[in-house]
Amino acid sequence: MKIVYVGVGSNLDQPATQVRRALDEMAAIRDTRLRAKSSLYRSAPTGYAAQPDFVNAVAALETTLSAGDLLKELRAIEKRHGRERSFANAPRTLDLDLLLYGEERIATATLTVPHPRMHERAFVLMPLLEVSPELEVYRPFLKACAQQKIERIS
Repeated sequence: MKIVYVGVGSNLDQPATQVRRALDEMAAIRDTRLRAKSSLYRSAPTGYAAQPDFVNAVAALETTLSAGDLLKELRAIEKRHGRERSFANAPRTLDLDLLLYGEERIATATLTVPHPRMHERAFVLMPLLEVSPELEVYRPFLKACAQQKIERIS
């Protein structure tokens, strides 16, 4: 069993509902168990700023799936939610990012773990540390993101 962390985000079509549904759907992935889920957080968009705020969360999962198979399951959930990849940092109904896959480092054409920008994003770090406060190595990065607007909404 690997402990993995998935970042969840949405800013279209009732974002809080999209995030909650995605968390429930991750709990139903084969050979996977939802270990914990964070509160929901509202955050300002990064990159392309002319879009609505996001609702974000992090899920902690236990799985026997390979990272590649888990990524396929996450992409299937995104597709069911109507995810379109029109351009980088575009508004989206759902975004599921594999943040950490156990202690592994993965670099392929389709997946990089740990997620290459997670240490720069308060909307990832705050919920990640909520579900797994033992991941102390990420706390200094959260302090470095203190200027980023984020608020717990539920």
